[in-house]
Amino acid sequence: MRRPWLDGLRWQTVLLVLVYHVGYLFNGVGVPGGIGPDKALPAADVLLSLVYPWFMVLLFAVAGICARYALEREKPSRFLRERARKLLVPSLLGPFVYHWVTGWMNVSIGGGLEYIPPLIRYPVFVLAGQGPLWFCHVLFLWSLAAALLKRLDRVDRLHALCGRLPGPALFLLGFVLWGGAQIGNVPVITVYRFGIYGAAFLMGYLFLSHDGAQEAVKRYRWPALIAALLLGVTFAARFYGQNFADDAILRSAHANWFAWTAALAALGWGKHSLKNSSPFARYMTGASFGWYVVHYPAALALCWGLYASPLPGWACYLLGLLGVFPLTAALYELIRRIPVLRFLVLGIKKPQKA
Repeated sequence: MRRPWLDGLRWQTVLLVLVYHVGYLFNGVGVPGGIGPDKALPAADVLLSLVYPWFMVLLFAVAGICARYALEREKPSRFLRERARKLLVPSLLGPFVYHWVTGWMNVSIGGGLEYIPPLIRYPVFVLAGQGPLWFCHVLFLWSLAAALLKRLDRVDRLHALCGRLPGPALFLLGFVLWGGAQIGNVPVITVYRFGIYGAAFLMGYLFLSHDGAQEAVKRYRWPALIAALLLGVTFAARFYGQNFADDAILRSAHANWFAWTAALAALGWGKHSLKNSSPFARYMTGASFGWYVVHYPAALALCWGLYASPLPGWACYLLGLLGVFPLTAALYELIRRIPVLRFLVLGIKKPQKA
């Protein structure tokens, strides 16, 4: 049985990812991978810092909840086969046919293309074109852990024990998130933060998948929202003008308590408010993962072109935000209709309604 409010949270967070990436590509605080700081707006960088600590934590927590539900109705082996098709095929094979374009743009923007021998440029572009596909790699690893946990604990003793946690104590799981943020961080490719995202996924799987926990986050949505706003404003003020994606900042207690309270607030308000019943919501329920997979080359190409234009910074942001959604939708709708390509890029075996 689907939970429409979880579907709504997932696709709305994916849309937030698109918004974030437009701002990130123009950022002026030194977050690696941007196009350049010349057209950065300080206010936009502040907004990015208010989003970055928590939105992927939320996605992994929702993924953990959904993994629990999937493993209640199917065997771990089937669960893993489906996750491999959905996550590994697009992230391991997709770069060879689609995301290498991201790699070409990254190398061209960063400089040094002329120093790469022509014979090895394509493999370099494939490796440099991973972009947001790191999410698929990390999520598959923790999906594997969930399947193993389910196989080892067939009678769900651990899951049942975690379901006894009192509602207010869910806030204290922020200590677990903080602890996870201290480990499993890849030094150079900083988006691979296995510890914190694993903690969020497992807390979703073990704790937040219980009906009682979901009713609790709904009940405490106002305190969670107020705490998240206070922590977010103070976080933005404390680290103003700094690279908010720096490892030391992301491992701070401040960043992690902000991330956890914001995730709980989003879950609580999602449980309370989201019905996911409009035609657009139903479309995005089926399309959101595909949008996530295909959006980055579109965002990068659009923002690169805007950056090279004589337009002022505010116009680049505005046109980037207005353009990234229709471009992403068009690419997704095109790719999902092309045999073979839809499997390699999106992990879709047969045509399906979005």
